[in-house]
Order: sequence, then structure tokens, then C-alpha cells
Amino acid sequence: MIGALIAVAIWLNNTSLWSTPSAKPLLLAHRGLAQTYDSTGLTATTCTAARIHPPEHPYIENTIPSMQAAFAAGANIVELDIHPTTDGQFAVFHDWTLDCRTDGRGVTREQSMADLKKLDVGYGYTSDGGDTFPFRGEGIGLMPTLDEVLARFPDKRFLIHVKSNDPAEGEKLEKWLSALPPNQLEKLMVYGGDRPVAVVRARLPKIHTMSKATLKSCVIRYGLIGWGGFVPADCKHSLILMPSDYAPWMWGWPNLFVTRMKRAGSDVFIIGPTEGEPFSKGIDSREDLRNVPKPFSGGIWTNRIDRIAPLLASEK
Repeated sequence: MIGALIAVAIWLNNTSLWSTPSAKPLLLAHRGLAQTYDSTGLTATTCTAARIHPPEHPYIENTIPSMQAAFAAGANIVELDIHPTTDGQFAVFHDWTLDCRTDGRGVTREQSMADLKKLDVGYGYTSDGGDTFPFRGEGIGLMPTLDEVLARFPDKRFLIHVKSNDPAEGEKLEKWLSALPPNQLEKLMVYGGDRPVAVVRARLPKIHTMSKATLKSCVIRYGLIGWGGFVPADCKHSLILMPSDYAPWMWGWPNLFVTRMKRAGSDVFIIGPTEGEPFSKGIDSREDLRNVPKPFSGGIWTNRIDRIAPLLASEK
């Protein structure tokens, strides 16, 4: 009898039945409006530009045109990747090296921004094994700096991906972030390597941050104490990416969980299932949307904002 009462009390404390969302989900466009690719058998060295699906739009990831297209399609937030350059800037580009996507060679962070600006960031994209290269010549000079992105979109929200585990990069990014106006800083989030993110998190505790270490700690500790409504420290002022196959196990999922995290200063985004490349599997199709609770007060991570935004709009 006592056990049953305890079970009922825990259920009542974690049900979302009375948590009605007051707003539609936020949409996060991964790399802007990008070309998607076959994720079968991916490794850390796979050149994804050489295995894209037949193009359905003309945009190249991490460029200002792709970000503009993503916001126009309905994105609330755009994710982008950064690398420091030898002349003291941050280049917005995904890969650790230039060889896959561009007509350049070498490690991205070992170049000057002046030299990176000369490259064609659409050079290596092909969907037919190299018979054709539909974006070759279209991406010359399109690799932006982080400064250029924020100057172009001063009122938009961005998720900045630190593509290393170097704490010195966290120090450099923290210094750059600290120089921003407060109204612009509050629109930014940071995730990436454990060590650089730890630096940003310690020095700018109010900015939303996430690394694999903080996400793992948040999920494990919340699993232990979340039934009582308690939110662990690593879940606070954080970005929380929840795979659609793990999310239902969170206490209070969906909307009570999201509400608890919002009260702790955090944003929750549902992503695709854990199979494949981490954090790249998005909610990208009508079938994927079936895994998103309805209604849902959190955010949705997608690689195809051009598909998902219209599908959500059609559900009204």
C-alpha cells in the first residue's frame, strides 16, 4: 500500500498532463540550410561532401546565404562551426581540414583568414561519385568569419560549435564573447569539446553551454534525483540535446521536463535517435516528426529546416 502511494506521488510529480505549452517549438537549423548526406558507415575521416544526396536547394552549409535561407524558412536558431585562424579570427567552417569540401589543403586552423577567403567552399560536393560537382565555383570567398555572421544577423540566435578540445580555444572564445554587447551575448549558446566549453562555462556562467561531459552528467544525475523535481548543476544554464529514443525516459518528459529546464536557465532540443553521427541525426522528415511529442514546448534540431518548418505549420 505504501509503495503504491509512493508510486502515485512520483507519477503526479512528473506527469506532463497539466503542463500545456504556451508557444510552438523552437527550430534549430544545423549548419544553416545545408546539403544532407548518406550517414551509412560514417567514420571520423569520412568526407561527407563526397556523398551528398542529390541537391534540392543551392545552399552550402556554414555560409551567410545558407543562414539567411534557414532563418527565412523558419529557423529560430542556426548552429555553426568555428575554428581559430592564424590571424586572430574565427573561421566559420565545419571540417578540421580543408581537403574534403574545398580546393585547399591542410588543417583549417593553421591558415590565415585571408587565405581561407580565397577558397571555394563548394568545390568538393558531389552526389554521383565525382561525375559532377554541382557547387564547384559557387563557393569562392563564402567562408565567413564569426564577426561577419553576427554583423549580418545582429538580432538572431546562434549555437556556436567549438571544433576542438583545446582549452586555449575556450579562452579565446570567452574573450571574444565577453566583448559583445549584453543583448547580443544573450542570444548565443556554445557547445563542443569538454575542455574549451569548461572554460567558457566557468567564466561566463549565464551563457548556455554543453559538452559531452556536461550532458552525460546532467542526464545521469537527473535520472537519480529528477523524480523529486530537482535539477542538477550540470543541467543549469545549459543546452540539452535529447535523442528521441532516450527522451521518454527523462522524469517529466516531455513538457514538465522542458519547463523544469527552462526554470534552470536551459534550452532542451529533441534530436534524432542515437544511431549514426552524434548530434547530426536530426528531425528531418515527416516520419521523424512522429517522434516529437504533441504538443511540445522545447526545441527541434533539424538538418532540413526547409522540410520541417512547413510540416509543422501544416499541423496547425
